[in-house]
Amino acid sequence: MRKNYTKQDIMRLVEEEDVEFIRLQFTDIFGNLKNMAVTASQLEKALNNGCMFDGSSIEGFARIEESDMCLHPDLSTFEIFPWRPQQGKVARLICDVYRPNGEPFEGDPRYILKRAIAEAAKLGYSFVVGPECEFFLFHTDENALPTTITHEKAGYFDLGPVDFGENARRDIVLTLEDMGFVIESSHHEIAPAQHEVDFMHDEALSTADNIMTFKLAVKTIAKRHGLHATFMPKPTCGVNGSGMHINMTLFQDGKNIFIDDNDEFGLSREAYYFIGGIMKHMKGITAVTNPLVNSYKRLVPGYEAPVYIAWSVTNRSPLIRIPASNTGGVRVELRSPDPSANPYLALAVCLRAGLDGIVNQIMPPKCVEGNIFEMSAKQREEYGIKELPGTLIEAIHYMEKDNLIKDVLGDHAYGKYLEAKKEEWHRYRSQVTAWEINEYLNNY
Repeated sequence: MRKNYTKQDIMRLVEEEDVEFIRLQFTDIFGNLKNMAVTASQLEKALNNGCMFDGSSIEGFARIEESDMCLHPDLSTFEIFPWRPQQGKVARLICDVYRPNGEPFEGDPRYILKRAIAEAAKLGYSFVVGPECEFFLFHTDENALPTTITHEKAGYFDLGPVDFGENARRDIVLTLEDMGFVIESSHHEIAPAQHEVDFMHDEALSTADNIMTFKLAVKTIAKRHGLHATFMPKPTCGVNGSGMHINMTLFQDGKNIFIDDNDEFGLSREAYYFIGGIMKHMKGITAVTNPLVNSYKRLVPGYEAPVYIAWSVTNRSPLIRIPASNTGGVRVELRSPDPSANPYLALAVCLRAGLDGIVNQIMPPKCVEGNIFEMSAKQREEYGIKELPGTLIEAIHYMEKDNLIKDVLGDHAYGKYLEAKKEEWHRYRSQVTAWEINEYLNNY
């Protein structure tokens, strides 16, 4: 939950709690958390939006001739890090990025999500999101560098002593709770060394902020246990990758508008249209929700991740499902995103795609209740089931064809994002992998 702090509240807390450093955090367009640290003596200047930085040094932000950027702290995000010293504590403020003339920087991912939220507000909607974040805990080497080594063999819902990461996961949960998170559940996932922590749904901007905070906390606490936490989608061949399922709901006047008790699936027209909009734009969205070359190593048959663009009620094989609820709530779960995605951009494109479905009354195809992975290609064709992009460059091509994505991101972020991702693909396809050597060297 957001806190209604004033500048005076924060200055008082910093003094009372013996906070010495304040980290002014922001996120670049590729989902990397950045920060500038100031001492308590500079806090008033920071709270008055007086802290500047060089935007040309942040990938995808600005050219050197227009590089001056200003950080505007969001006072509601003030938080003291529980893992730092108790004397001379460290706190953080999440910031919006502005130009010196007082205009929001159009390439700031937080601003991009705010714009999408404003579009929803024009229609009378608020966007509520609950993420399911998966990650791996691996050993580090003698130089404290990350490896993909784990000695555990634990699987889904296993517990200690089989689950070697149980203590680290417990400390992660307790730390997050100290920071105000409401943790709904945590457990070992299917793959060895893979874990999931689910926190309570919230308004979209708070959820995106929370995802960034979550990643920082997980990595920090894992390191204290001598482990490396990674949100890389598919770090190990032959086992499940890590996803970040997004559970989405639209509210109007405090009411979940996806609910219709008279419908066979309990879904309103708006829910159907929202699903239809997501499905229409899904191929264009994928370069944002699955932004790495490695993301597409997860999106293959046989490892539970979705591959086909379809929707269902409870069935877990399609891309979108309507999970069962014992509280009467209805939500739309998108199962393709992975935790390497920039949460601000991912939520922005999903929201705008869903709103496009509502505005233009886009009905989705028929609900698919069978296991799509067991269907033949002919059966999938009969259902009209399309596939997600299979590689990053394919996803980029679909993104270029979808004008909605360009409108959501804005010209600046859209151009920088495409440029960087095409370069990433070029670097990847220029490599000769160990698999190619093993497969071809002796035979050819």
